Amino acid sequence: MRRVFVALTLLALALPAPAFARGHFDPTTEFEQHDWIPIHLGPLNLSITKAVVYLLIGTALTILLGLTLMRGRTLNRRLTVGEQIYEIAQVQVAEQGLPTKAIGRWFPYVATLLLFIWVVNVIGFIPLPLTGETWHGVPTWGIYAATSSLSVTLALALLKFIFTHYEGIRWNGPVRYFKSWIPEAPKALLFLIVPLEILGQFMRLISLSVRLFANMLAGHILILTFLGLMFILESVVLAVITVPVATAFYLFEVVIVVSIQAFICAALSAIYIASGIEPLH
Repeated sequence: MRRVFVALTLLALALPAPAFARGHFDPTTEFEQHDWIPIHLGPLNLSITKAVVYLLIGTALTILLGLTLMRGRTLNRRLTVGEQIYEIAQVQVAEQGLPTKAIGRWFPYVATLLLFIWVVNVIGFIPLPLTGETWHGVPTWGIYAATSSLSVTLALALLKFIFTHYEGIRWNGPVRYFKSWIPEAPKALLFLIVPLEILGQFMRLISLSVRLFANMLAGHILILTFLGLMFILESVVLAVITVPVATAFYLFEVVIVVSIQAFICAALSAIYIASGIEPLH
C-alpha cells in the first residue's frame, strides 16, 4: 500500500496545467516567481510570491516543531527525538565548528538554521496547491522548494557573511581582524595575494548560496522531468518506467539530500563565524 500511495502521489505531481497540453511540458515553469500580492515601495519589490509563502509556512512549522519536540516534563518518544536533534546541533555542528567562547552566543542561531532549512527543504517535496496555476478553476498541485530560489539562498548566505565579519571585528578589533586577511608572504607578492584573499571572502557568498540552490533545484527538475516524459512523448505507457525512476529520485532527495544540505549549511555557518572570531592568520 505504501508503494501504491507513493506512486499515486508522484502521479499527482504531474497535474499542473501545462502538463495537460499534449506533447508539451516545461518543468522550469514550477520555479517562476509571480507577484501574488504586489507590494512595491519605490524601486523595492516586497511582493508576496510563491517563495515567500513557502518561507512563511516553513517558519511556522519550524516554530511548531521546536515547541512540540522540546517542551515537556515526561520523557517520551517525542522528547527523545527532540533531544537527538538538539544533540546533533550541539555536538556535530556547534562544538565542531564554533570556538568554546562563542557557543553560548551562536548555538541558538546554528541550531535554528539547521532545523529551518530542513523543514523548508522537506515541505518542498510535499505536493501543495501553491503553483499559482489553475485547472478548470481548481488550484493545481506541485512540488516546489523555497531554497530552489537563488534569492532565498543568497539572503541566507548574506546573513552568514554579515555575522562572520561582525564577530571578527567585535572580538579582534577592525585593525587586527582585517590585518589577518594578509597572509605571511614576500612583500612583492602581496599585491597579488591580498586581492585574492579579499575575493575569497566574497566567494563564500557564492559557495553558500549556490550549493543549496543548485542541489534543491536539480532534484526537483529531475523528478518533474521524468514525470513530464509521459506528456512530452504522449504515452501513458511510459509511466511504468518514469514513475519508478521519479519515485527513486524523490525518496533519495527526501531521505538523504534534504538532511545533508541542512547539516552542511548549518555546519559551514558555524565554521565561517568561527573563522571571524579566531582568524587563521
